[in-house]
Amino acid sequence: MLFLMVKWIHVLAAITAVGANVTYGIWIGRASREPKVLPFVLRNIRVIDNRLANPCYGLLLATGVAMALLIPIPLTTHWLLTAIVLYVAAALLGILAYAPVLREQIRLLDTVGFEAPGYAAVARKGTLWGILVTLDVVIIVFLMVVKPGF
Repeated sequence: MLFLMVKWIHVLAAITAVGANVTYGIWIGRASREPKVLPFVLRNIRVIDNRLANPCYGLLLATGVAMALLIPIPLTTHWLLTAIVLYVAAALLGILAYAPVLREQIRLLDTVGFEAPGYAAVARKGTLWGILVTLDVVIIVFLMVVKPGF
């Protein structure tokens, strides 16, 4: 029963974190058509990341390790180890690339505005990093569900 409760929390955290993240592109795309609301949208994406998605990613790590210990399954199992490496990569990309770019987007909107060439370049970087982090996380979800024996 303990394993099933931990698994339930794990799945809920995954739905919440990944679900929040996959909506960011839609929010940014729609807000870019009305640039005056874009700072509001970007600030709220940052709040959702900091207060909801990222804590859920932390919970995913904790519950994932707990499940591996409860089953028990070695952390060196190929699909699990690959997922752990991808998790670290996603965290580093999020912390070192996406978050600073998002902060810079907000700063540029506040100072030079949406039409400034500098903003467009930073926004493209944000899109690229966002896609890479999301793709990484989607691969992790695939590994967790399919558990391929490669």
